[in-house]
Amino acid sequence: GNKSQDSGIAEMEELPVPHNIKISNITCDSFKISWDMDSKSKDRITHYFIDLNKKENKNSNKFKHKDVPTKLVAKAVPLPMTVRGHWFLSPRTEYTVAVQTASKQVDGDYVVSEWSEIIEFCTGADSLLFTDYSKVHLTQLLEKAEVIAGRMLKLSVFYRNQHKEYFDSIRDQHGNAMQLSVKDNSGSHGSPISGKLEGIFFSCNTEFNTGKPPQDSPYGRYRFEIAAEKLFNPNTNLYFGDFYCMYTAYHYVILVIAPVGSPGDEFCKQRLPQLNSEDNKFLTCTEEDGIMVYHHAQDVILEVIYTDPVDLSLGTVAEITGHQLMSSSTANAKKDPSCKTCNISVGR
Repeated sequence: GNKSQDSGIAEMEELPVPHNIKISNITCDSFKISWDMDSKSKDRITHYFIDLNKKENKNSNKFKHKDVPTKLVAKAVPLPMTVRGHWFLSPRTEYTVAVQTASKQVDGDYVVSEWSEIIEFCTGADSLLFTDYSKVHLTQLLEKAEVIAGRMLKLSVFYRNQHKEYFDSIRDQHGNAMQLSVKDNSGSHGSPISGKLEGIFFSCNTEFNTGKPPQDSPYGRYRFEIAAEKLFNPNTNLYFGDFYCMYTAYHYVILVIAPVGSPGDEFCKQRLPQLNSEDNKFLTCTEEDGIMVYHHAQDVILEVIYTDPVDLSLGTVAEITGHQLMSSSTANAKKDPSCKTCNISVGR
């Protein structure tokens, strides 16, 4: 009895290996894939395994979140099949794809074919499918952010953490003025400010028990602090830039503060919803008895981009006493596409 069963498994035909893979209809969160395979044992295929990887060059950022899956297990459906909502693809980026066919066994394990050859494809730069969010989309995102912003807490300073070398080079090479840099690709894949808006990142969140900035930071042991009114006042405009999370419980809101009439202000006016500086759910500046009073939302992490250079003499630089929390840095981090709180559906 048993002997013939064993040999039966051994004689099972191998599953067909996909070949002649074709990729088409690439958008920011989906692509179409098809391939050919031998008809032998084709009827035993229950699933496809698709392995997608960003082609690494020396300075590119690997998927920042290690828990973002790059291997998709899909039910075997007629080809071509659309792979969607699983990854956000970056524009102008090279990817590699390989495929296996698989047969799910009674015990839940899979028998798999050999991997196909690895093929490469590149996402377009200006294809319509990579268009930025419009103001309408950003307003939808803004409304979702308002729901979770929470109550307002007082703040008195904006701050920016960096390494000692950063501040040394500002003093030595830039005449004491912090320079603008282009915003990275973290946050929503459709954000119109990513890779385009130039500015300086500041934080303004406080610890609710002390009312002061937290003593920890992922960005470096040295902190520049500046009185809030020096950056945010009646001569600046405030814009909503983005709302996202990165596979975490907390959410980020990006705001832009731009001196009225500055290049950053002109850029934002065309692309971002403008907020009333005295009355919004994220960051407010009001006058009480001739004094400027500032509040920030308690339940989101605010990232503020200021669009003009800032002179170090306007504030102070000091070493922080807390830890450097490397893990919570947001550089180039991709937004969680499955979060119901901070995603909008953009019709295609």
